[in-house]
Amino acid sequence: MSDPDTPFQPIDAARLSDAVTAQIEVLILQGVLRPGERLPGERDLADRMGVSRPSLREALSAMQADGLLVTRPGAGVFVAEVLGSAFSPSLVRLIARHPEAADDYLTFRKDLEGLAAERAARAAGDTDLQVLDRIVQAMRHAHASPDPEAEAALDADFHMAIVEASHNVIALHMMRAMQDLLRQGMLFNRPRIFASPDLRDRILDQHIAINDALQQRDGHGARKALEDHLDLVARTLTAQRRADDHAAIARLRLRNRPEA
Repeated sequence: MSDPDTPFQPIDAARLSDAVTAQIEVLILQGVLRPGERLPGERDLADRMGVSRPSLREALSAMQADGLLVTRPGAGVFVAEVLGSAFSPSLVRLIARHPEAADDYLTFRKDLEGLAAERAARAAGDTDLQVLDRIVQAMRHAHASPDPEAEAALDADFHMAIVEASHNVIALHMMRAMQDLLRQGMLFNRPRIFASPDLRDRILDQHIAINDALQQRDGHGARKALEDHLDLVARTLTAQRRADDHAAIARLRLRNRPEA
């Protein structure tokens, strides 16, 4: 009997290793298994999938050769960080040297997430909507903390959950790749967006509005609320860059002033 609490299900196929490979590949493609996630130990995983350990080893070996899994000595088998291939190292370095790329990043996200929100209003299942609602409730709780880090992290989770709820695997992996750039600090400092109490209030209200529209399966309303939110983030980043530029000029002027 399969265990409803695990994504790994018993295998019934002529060539077991191929069936094991196919199941794990689908879990990676659908975003159930995330980059960097550790797979269960060999014995446990073989039991969960109802296959022999030699068949499991054959499948895992093939997936490692394909670059989807990696073995870390003494630690186990992990889902490879395959998202790095979405942006070449040279492009990542180029983006990092030009912070204005954040404008294009947000414009692309507005297009991608706007469509995803509209689609999620139709395609999301009850569980997807529960996940979104729980994240927003957690954001309400984190909002009371003076430290914006937790709320900023939940913000990332919420936007990712919207794309996941749209059930488009290409959009899902593209969004994860973009979130990876953001986590590396390549585009902008997300917690800084939450530094202003007034802005934090507005952002929370916007997330609540997006969630409310999704819960009501209002695709147009969800897309509009999400686009309004990302427009606010874009305006905030522009203002922050302008303030940083002015502060840098002021420091130069101060250093260049003659002694009184």
